[in-house]
Amino acid sequence: MVLTLYNTLSREKEEFKPIKEEVGMYCCGPTVYHFAHIGNLRSYIFEDVLKRTLLFNDFKVKHVINITDVGHLTSDSDTGEDKMLKGAKRENKTVWEIAEFYTHAFKSDIKKLNILEPNVWSKATEHIKEQIALIQRLEKNGFTYFAGGNVYFDTSKLKDYGKLARLDLDAETKSRVEEDQNKKHPYDFVLWFTKSKFQDQEMKWASPWGEGYPGWHIECSAMSMHYLGEQFDIHCGGIDHIPVHHTNEIAQAEAATGKKPWVRYWLHNEFLVLNQGEKMAKSGDNFFTLSVLEEKGYSPLDYRYFCLGISYRKPLMFSWEAMASAKNACKRLYDKVLELKEDESGEENKEKQIEYLEKFTSEINDDLNTSKALATLWEVVKDDNLSNNDKLFLILRFDKVLGLGLKQLQKEKIPLMVIELAEERLVARRTKNWKRSDELRDEINSLGYTIGDTVDGYDLKKE
Repeated sequence: MVLTLYNTLSREKEEFKPIKEEVGMYCCGPTVYHFAHIGNLRSYIFEDVLKRTLLFNDFKVKHVINITDVGHLTSDSDTGEDKMLKGAKRENKTVWEIAEFYTHAFKSDIKKLNILEPNVWSKATEHIKEQIALIQRLEKNGFTYFAGGNVYFDTSKLKDYGKLARLDLDAETKSRVEEDQNKKHPYDFVLWFTKSKFQDQEMKWASPWGEGYPGWHIECSAMSMHYLGEQFDIHCGGIDHIPVHHTNEIAQAEAATGKKPWVRYWLHNEFLVLNQGEKMAKSGDNFFTLSVLEEKGYSPLDYRYFCLGISYRKPLMFSWEAMASAKNACKRLYDKVLELKEDESGEENKEKQIEYLEKFTSEINDDLNTSKALATLWEVVKDDNLSNNDKLFLILRFDKVLGLGLKQLQKEKIPLMVIELAEERLVARRTKNWKRSDELRDEINSLGYTIGDTVDGYDLKKE
């Protein structure tokens, strides 16, 4: 079945055809100066669904995620404070300590969200040699200049600069106020900073242009080509990467190699937005981390389910009401799967299995239509013409893409103390001691369990 993906470069859905047998996929990772917020994490959930969809379609995938631990300023266009320095000052630590701590925190979040790890975690500070080599190629090809202590990329030398964002360079240049007076053109950007930029910068390396450190954009071009080759299949990120970061990545790679297109398919996810319509962002201090959700009683997979309910290309409105709805849906699904695992009875209906598998595949292969795919999963759950055996088979197959952890789901062993309270409540009900029965129910609830009455006695479930 054909897989189609929306390509930002063409602004159209296109049939996915890999360059080689193994799909090369590069995703822009975090700048590790703070915790990732749940808006950031939406990107990685979308990218995980993409990777899982490729695997579901029997493609082999080589997946690289970078870790930006140097060179990213608070503005994507070379102005403002260094983000790593900002984090170090905030917490009175070294930039190296900050990078290590928040890299670990990010990987912990990824694991909680059931996101498949990449083949390669690529740290910018561990690939300085590759970044310097790429700048030297650009210098040799005539795309650089040195000014004010920094090496710049000369965008005027690249005829199709800005094609990803479809920038109108003439119109936007007139309205753009440029803070860096060393630039020849407003869209030029730094490839290498020398120590003249930040006197207190701890991260410095020797280079042909003087001691310094790389700009943000060069790391992704250098590292992606190091691991995936000079042309590869898929590059992902948030829509905020389109006008500057991804535009500059393309410029660097294509100017260095002369090969076009550098990347065949560009995929971008929309923002997570708050009730006021503003995007969630660390710069505005209006963000929630995964830990905040957990403190409020939501599991990371509740948030994953919430993200799957809408196309990755649409803004996702965050609210606690929507999270509560996702939590309830997850609980119903988990309860059903546990029920099916306890009773896998019934004969297989291969015809119905194939029908549902084809339906699910056509939906997920239509630019990762997770909302329709989720609806099909619930169709299976509610279909009385399917045996328990068929339902469990289909649900677990679908979850290879959705990633809700259903295969690993096991009924938790209920603590003895909770069982004893439930038994005491059963006695209270049989003796019509309703007051004591209600007290015991409340005590059971306070321990994180719900109790329901059945013909034979009671049913205990983890909340």
